Amino acid sequence: MKNAILLHGKPSKEEYYNPDTPSASNHHWFPWLQKQLLVHDIVAHTPEVPNAWHPDYPTWQKEFERYEITPETMLVGHSTGGGFILRWLSEHNNIRVKKVILVAPWLDPERESTTDFFQFNLDPELASRIESLLIFNSDSDMKSVQESVRIIRSKLNNINYREFHNYGHFCLKDLKSEKFPELLEELIK
Repeated sequence: MKNAILLHGKPSKEEYYNPDTPSASNHHWFPWLQKQLLVHDIVAHTPEVPNAWHPDYPTWQKEFERYEITPETMLVGHSTGGGFILRWLSEHNNIRVKKVILVAPWLDPERESTTDFFQFNLDPELASRIESLLIFNSDSDMKSVQESVRIIRSKLNNINYREFHNYGHFCLKDLKSEKFPELLEELIK
């Protein structure tokens, strides 16, 4: 059975603890995308990582691995979630998946916000274990995301790339909508 795991990014500490802000897995386009995938008979999971504002790899790994990952699984990672997926797949080189879409993937190249979360070697053969590997990048995103995208593209072969104009970090305030039809289109085709 087809399934998808949609992994959020790293909210700020203030955003994480603000009772008026939805949890990371229930914010931005995640609820809309999850519902759209369900409508297309794709079981979609949106793990909620505890204390996501302070990334701890074992915690993210525990939450992520609660879900079945098969050759039919599609993985979507936003920002830190995208960087996590790259690390996890690099460290689990026996895993094959159908699609990986990295939305504004972030690896914290300057180690400004993380310590050992992104201490890993990106597996140059990673794309060979994925039917379709795609990066969504916006020309108006942060410099650290642009640098992360550059690093990923320089180290991985057979990666597809799609650039958007003025989509910022692909958050609600940037997209001005909870809908993300371009992402849905890539997942269901």
